Amino acid sequence: MSDSTVTPTGTPQSLSLAELADRVGDELGVSGWSTITQETIDAFAEATGDRQWIHTDPGRAASTPFGGTIAHGYYTLALAPTLLEQIVDLSGFAMAMNYGIDRLRFVAPVPVDSRVRMRATLDDVQAKDGTGQLALTLTFEIEDAAKPACVANVLYRVMEGTS
Repeated sequence: MSDSTVTPTGTPQSLSLAELADRVGDELGVSGWSTITQETIDAFAEATGDRQWIHTDPGRAASTPFGGTIAHGYYTLALAPTLLEQIVDLSGFAMAMNYGIDRLRFVAPVPVDSRVRMRATLDDVQAKDGTGQLALTLTFEIEDAAKPACVANVLYRVMEGTS
């Protein structure tokens, strides 16, 4: 899905586990905008097998209240790793991985050709013996929209050291 255009907003922060623990409650930053194209929606549909017409049939979707196709909710969520890399550089950890989702809401649809970005807030850090669990709220915003597309409370596991 490399056809979506991402515009970074700045250099990602490289933070240690101790530095992250000091940032609990802080907004870590905002990613650049990513354009959601029909081509990337179709690629996601093919990759997942979710070819529901509201995502893949522009002609039929034109008669819906959305006026056209919309991105899959899980496609929006799947942008999290790419967009998070623009905010926080986790490459300094020996390992960093998605651990799960505590809460997930798809608040508003993402129409084709919309631009989305992600805002990351650090909610909690649990650290012990060089490993840590990060709890983050990821809010996916749609350009010029009143409501976010998606709000996810996610967990990442990290391990200090060299990779």
